[in-house]
Amino acid sequence: MTLAETIRQRLAPLEPLSLDLVDESSQHAGHSGWREGGGTHWRLAIVSARFAGQSPVARHRMVYQAIGELMHNPIHALAITASTPEEAKGKQ
Repeated sequence: MTLAETIRQRLAPLEPLSLDLVDESSQHAGHSGWREGGGTHWRLAIVSARFAGQSPVARHRMVYQAIGELMHNPIHALAITASTPEEAKGKQ
């Protein structure tokens, strides 16, 4: 299983209606936390009804908790956009 597949699997309990996960590691070559082969720097856009009533910080915590120890290794950086379905509709 790839790291992207593992991340997606771990985020499944958040019941995402939409999940866009991009490995941006190649854009960070030579920066802190980067290493050959990727998997260190990610961008995540996730839409879930589970985020309703939660602050942005609480939503990020929910994502971090779901991803677990991967946030320490191999993930160095994760840019998160976490929206409810209503918020996502407003952005279209």
